[in-house]
Amino acid sequence: MPHENTKNEYVLKTTCPAGSGIVAAVSGFLAEKGCYISEQSQFDDVDSGTFFMRTRFNFDGDDQCEAIKAGFEDVAIKFGMDWTLKNACSPVKTLIMVSKADHCLADLLYRKNKGDLNMEITAVVSNHQDLRPMAEREGIRFVHLPITKENKLDQEQVLLDIVEETGSELVVLARYMQILSNSLCAELKGRAINIHHSFLPGFKGARPYYQAYDRGVKLIGATAHYVTADLDEGPIIEQSVQTVDHTMGPEQLTSAGRDTETVALARAVKLHTQHRVFIDGNKTVVFK
Repeated sequence: MPHENTKNEYVLKTTCPAGSGIVAAVSGFLAEKGCYISEQSQFDDVDSGTFFMRTRFNFDGDDQCEAIKAGFEDVAIKFGMDWTLKNACSPVKTLIMVSKADHCLADLLYRKNKGDLNMEITAVVSNHQDLRPMAEREGIRFVHLPITKENKLDQEQVLLDIVEETGSELVVLARYMQILSNSLCAELKGRAINIHHSFLPGFKGARPYYQAYDRGVKLIGATAHYVTADLDEGPIIEQSVQTVDHTMGPEQLTSAGRDTETVALARAVKLHTQHRVFIDGNKTVVFK
């Protein structure tokens, strides 16, 4: 029977070349350690020949996390696995980056406070001061890092120092309106999520919803993805769309766009913090 102590809930993520015996080896190992598997999902990418598996389990007895970590290495070596083991109940330490728009930050704070997002917000970092009151009302550290062409790289190093200092495992760009350098993207690979409207590359630059209105767009949306050096082209985690029509002016489209952005970002953050997302080249494998 599953253990009643939810603190003993863990998620094992494994990635390796596809082959026979993988599921049996992982399940058998966990069974030998007295684990109860409560959820298991797998996917075989035939194009790349890569096998992905997410296993959630608990201990039918005392917590044996360290024993699992030590013993599983033999299984991992046998199948050439990359793997991580995370406590499913521990809040993911998350740093949020913002500029002036407040809707994504407000939504993340609301969902976190309601218990819908299992994360601990370590800091809010911004290139503007506008959202300081929103962060500090929640007792969250706010760091102002103004960006210019001259200080960009220095400020990005300060950001990395804050990430390390706080032990942040995830960085969320909640409408942060600055392009990250290639070196920063590399440092944050697989642990930074961005949100943007889905009109790209058609409607670039400022006021995209006004451009959409001028073109009579009938469908708007938002995309949440991992940050890469290829601007707004990282592996997609989640997307949100809704229909619009000729009766909606540019302000109404903008309002609707804010809704799609908050929904897509919140879903992506939740999937990541539940350890459900695997990066598979230029795309993702998401076990929902």
